[in-house]
Amino acid sequence: MQSIPEIMDQEMGRAFAAAGYDAALGKVSVSTRPDLSQYSCNGAMAGAKQYHKAPFAIAEEVARKLQDSAIFTDVSVVKPGFLNMNLKNEFLAKYLEEERTAEKFGFEISKTPRTVVLDYGGPNVAKPLHVGHLRSAVIGEAIKRIVRYHGDTAIGDIHLGDWGLQMGLVITELKHRQPDLPYFDDSFAGEYPEQAPFTVSDLEEIYPFASGKSKEDPEYYAEALENTHLLQEGKRGYRALWEQIMKVSIADMKRNYARLDVSFDLWNGESTVNDLIAPMAEKMKKDGYAYESEGALVVDVADPKDPKEIPPCMILKSDGAALYTTTDLATIEDRVEKYHPDEIIYITDKRQELHFTQVFRAARKCGLVPQETVLTHIGFGTVNGKDGKPFKTRQGGVMRLETLIDDIDAAMLEKIRANGEIPEAEAEETAKTVALAALKYGDLSNQASKDYIFDVDKFTSFEGNTGPYILYTIVRIHSILTRYQAEGNEDIERLSIRLPQSSQEAALMRDLAGFGAMMTDAFTNLAPHRICSYIYQLSNDFNSFYHGTRILSEEDAEKKNGWIALLKLTMDILNTCIQVLGFSAPDRM
Repeated sequence: MQSIPEIMDQEMGRAFAAAGYDAALGKVSVSTRPDLSQYSCNGAMAGAKQYHKAPFAIAEEVARKLQDSAIFTDVSVVKPGFLNMNLKNEFLAKYLEEERTAEKFGFEISKTPRTVVLDYGGPNVAKPLHVGHLRSAVIGEAIKRIVRYHGDTAIGDIHLGDWGLQMGLVITELKHRQPDLPYFDDSFAGEYPEQAPFTVSDLEEIYPFASGKSKEDPEYYAEALENTHLLQEGKRGYRALWEQIMKVSIADMKRNYARLDVSFDLWNGESTVNDLIAPMAEKMKKDGYAYESEGALVVDVADPKDPKEIPPCMILKSDGAALYTTTDLATIEDRVEKYHPDEIIYITDKRQELHFTQVFRAARKCGLVPQETVLTHIGFGTVNGKDGKPFKTRQGGVMRLETLIDDIDAAMLEKIRANGEIPEAEAEETAKTVALAALKYGDLSNQASKDYIFDVDKFTSFEGNTGPYILYTIVRIHSILTRYQAEGNEDIERLSIRLPQSSQEAALMRDLAGFGAMMTDAFTNLAPHRICSYIYQLSNDFNSFYHGTRILSEEDAEKKNGWIALLKLTMDILNTCIQVLGFSAPDRM
């Protein structure tokens, strides 16, 4: 199903062609002067130089060709040559009738489905998830759902930090505290215990302690490095202990991600590609791409056109140790081999931009990825407190993600309880649903690359550009439709959308007609904030229509039924949008 912008461009293009001009000049845009018209076209201005003719004269000729248009009405010309026009109500109603019965509301899904791997999450094992992990999870989940809505295969990989020095630090400290554990007995040949000798709370205390001690004690640091090396070399006891650390950490991560309704298809990490690193590095050297520089193995990735210097991509340190670049390159090679992706998308802090520039260039130069495979990095800004600085606890530490979720759940429960009609158990579940919308919408409504201020009071408000406001709109529509059905009226699915009866209703209908174009835009730009902007505008225009229309008390059955059909489409599109963003609406609030 063609989108409204496509249909308008075609209609305007035909008019330009019929008047003897290039059809490509017929690009229609939303009017910057809504007091004059809904849409406008400045093609006559662009064509004036091409045809050596006054733009006003060109526009007048084109306007005459639109007098019998089935799409446009009120076509007028404004000096120096702008074409202004409105959509015909008949066309709009017919379009929405087709939209509401079409699969995905007529959104054009991919004719040649692609495979896309998304790398998001990126937490380190043995450390608690904190507020810094929020954006990667929330943005990555939304983009994954946008890609899937487009009809493509999306594979989400958490890409754990599970193979670096932090593993050696934890193992070292456990050895100091519990030296009698069988994992540290080189002569032990039996089965290791099924039960881990620590809890997730223990790990959360052990890692920062060991990290701090390694900075003060050179011998401790050297021991941790050695234990990291032994783990990576496959020492039996250390591998078994590492598996216990992984099991305990991942169980806790899954619990926290579930609260965000975030899931991953793959729980791979740096360890997954450990065995690929040595042969990859050797091949890079053999092919002449990698060379030694001050003892380290590097690949030049600079381009003469670079506006600033891009350092070589380091593959191995002088002591032979791998880096993030190494594991990222090996992971690209692994993903290409296993999944043959058309695109790999990384969602990380924008401060990693240089890192991914180096990795992507090295991957292409060394032939780890086909030239046609797209490599994309989406860099996001930080979550800040009201002081504009990175969000902290009241004590000044980094806030745990679990605490952040608890805080917004509690704030929302207090508001939901104010509605005395909702029983406590239902209030608690509703609060979690609405709080998740508040949290995710508060993040996703911002352009990913921008920092934003985390403000619980603002995010949980039922007014303004917030998740709860969007959900309240959906709940309001659901209530009206429920009452309509309770009154024994016609089956809603059999009703048809009618011509708009007011400017508010026409505005709502134009919003709904714009769904397909908006979703295409959100997919093309991998931009969840475009969906947020759309549903905020849609909610505003619905509420303006609602406040100016007596829907259920309308005595004219044809009018009322047309409005009910319009409300059903509005609710369905809003629900679809929030599901793509990663949250849902309760039945009441």
